[in-house]
Amino acid sequence: MKTRGALRDGLVLAALVLWATPFFWQALTSIKPDTALMAVERLLAAPPTLDHYRAVIQKSVMPAALTNSLGVATLTTLVAIVLGIPGAYALARLPVPGKHLLLLGVVACTAFPQVTIVGPLFVLMRALELRDTWLALVLADISFALPLVLWLLAGFVREVPRAVEEAAQIDGAGRIASLTRVVLPLVAPGIASAGLLVFLMLWNELLFAYTFTATQASRTVPVALALFPGVYEVPWGDIAAASILASLPPILIVAGLQRWLVRGLTAGALRE
Repeated sequence: MKTRGALRDGLVLAALVLWATPFFWQALTSIKPDTALMAVERLLAAPPTLDHYRAVIQKSVMPAALTNSLGVATLTTLVAIVLGIPGAYALARLPVPGKHLLLLGVVACTAFPQVTIVGPLFVLMRALELRDTWLALVLADISFALPLVLWLLAGFVREVPRAVEEAAQIDGAGRIASLTRVVLPLVAPGIASAGLLVFLMLWNELLFAYTFTATQASRTVPVALALFPGVYEVPWGDIAAASILASLPPILIVAGLQRWLVRGLTAGALRE
């Protein structure tokens, strides 16, 4: 048994190293001079430098793109959570006609390909004069973020025993009071995990951000990386530094909310 456990741990560690190697290689590339990037032995021996990070911060659109991504992803996540909580509660608790088919349609929306609706949305955004604004991205992203939140939170609400709500209602609490004072505290880890998953999805969203933006006033991180300057040569060091900077916010957020994420993802896994 000990040998089998050691073998399993070794395989997990090897898989982790294999998965993390591209990230560490990108980080290494971001702190090495351009003259050392074409040969592995020169790359490992070259002294570290922060020139690429200075160039990205001072001369590129990455600072503005990071601000845009944080703003759009945060606003969209908050709107999806605020609208998704009462919707998920209704689907899980209230006698909504055909709610199973409705929930099935919600799940189908999460798998709906973005490319099939980007054209009509572009025409609509241009007609409303919303192109190249945060509002355009928030409205477009909410069409995919809200169904995901509804689907996730409806499952978390179902895990709350009805007896808890019934006890609160016996004490005089109405539907809204039982939702805000009883259900929400119990599903708080699920709300945190759903919000985090939606935020990460929006942080990496490219199609809508590329289609509905035109200047650095609203371009997000994925678009900025896709349009990173390089006419006659590819600035690998600058691109590596920009990608590391783009990876830091979600890494820090996941690290800060790790406890809530684990609790939310494992909620309801054990039943009495």
